[in-house]
Amino acid sequence: MGAESSTTTEFPSRGKVMMSGLRSSAIVGLEIILVVAAVWVLMWVLAKLWVVLLPILFAIILCTILWPPVRWMRQRGVPAAAASIVMMLVAVGVFAGVIGAIVPSIVDQAPDLANRATDGVKKLQDWIQGPPLNVQDEQLDNIVHTITQKLQSSSTTIAQGVFSGVGTATSALVTIFTTLVLVFFFLKDGPKFVPWLHRTLGKPSGLHVGEVLQRMWASLGGFIRTQALVSFVDAALIGVGLVILDVPLAGVLIVVTFLGGFIPIVGAFVAGALAVLIALVSNGLTSALILLGVILAVQQLEGNVLQPWLQSKSMDLHATIVLLSVTLGGTLFGITGAFLAVPAASAIAVVLRYLNEQIAARAGETLPPEGMPVTEQVGVPDEEPPPDTPAGAQPA
Repeated sequence: MGAESSTTTEFPSRGKVMMSGLRSSAIVGLEIILVVAAVWVLMWVLAKLWVVLLPILFAIILCTILWPPVRWMRQRGVPAAAASIVMMLVAVGVFAGVIGAIVPSIVDQAPDLANRATDGVKKLQDWIQGPPLNVQDEQLDNIVHTITQKLQSSSTTIAQGVFSGVGTATSALVTIFTTLVLVFFFLKDGPKFVPWLHRTLGKPSGLHVGEVLQRMWASLGGFIRTQALVSFVDAALIGVGLVILDVPLAGVLIVVTFLGGFIPIVGAFVAGALAVLIALVSNGLTSALILLGVILAVQQLEGNVLQPWLQSKSMDLHATIVLLSVTLGGTLFGITGAFLAVPAASAIAVVLRYLNEQIAARAGETLPPEGMPVTEQVGVPDEEPPPDTPAGAQPA
């Protein structure tokens, strides 16, 4: 009877296991630091080029609105330049018409609104002096005197801000003019860009970059059209409440509500607060409370019905991502950053999803549909796409 042979498995020591894990963690940490540094350098370069990038971004957003009618005219034989000019003139005419409609209302009703605001301040002063606060006149005078001294001591800063505002206005005019010129050329020659990119970059880079840009364009267009529809519904419903309650500057508030809708969450809050404040000053507490109820009901309709239904078809971004992106954009770049935050987040999401698709394709995996939990290992696709063809794209 032969001797039974046994094999023993040799395991590494605990020290080797710990050092291997530490070495891997150090490598990953250094890679993360390099990526963060690269992102910081990219943001620094973008900040230096912001004066050029801003009109480009505005032009792209405007093109998403104007392109469908331009494409419709071009498909029916209208020259590209003529179709672009016609739509730009129509857009400028609509914008000028809206401004011309609301400015007389502001000029006519602003003095009366200012007088009512003064009355409201007096009522507030009487309330502060009464119970339960019982603030004396001397205390109010001290507060006013302190504020006045602070303003006087800051006069130099205020003056500098005025001159800075003049420079900002000049820069805004340059940005508007540059944006209009870019809109014309983007509408006229935009369809030639992706084919030119394919020829210039070649395979596989041209195919990947072209596919990502086309998805970004589709996502951005869906976002703008969705927000326009949601903003129109909000402005229409809230406008009915403003007209019924006879709130001053109703036309102006409707326009502000519509424009505020393009800054998700934050814009609607600011526009609603402004409308309630004007109703409180002009019509009293009861009218303001009724208008507040109308605005809250409209916001519930938007948040629970319109936004989930429409946004799911245009962008796959959670409300938390939207809120955080608007907050970050507004903090870093003001109102412009808040306006561009969601399109930027949508573009980043497109890039990340595309990278995930490419990684899955090279790993032999099939990604489950969006929103479906992964409960088991998915199958391997029958045929793997060629390495120079992006997933979901057709070769040029």
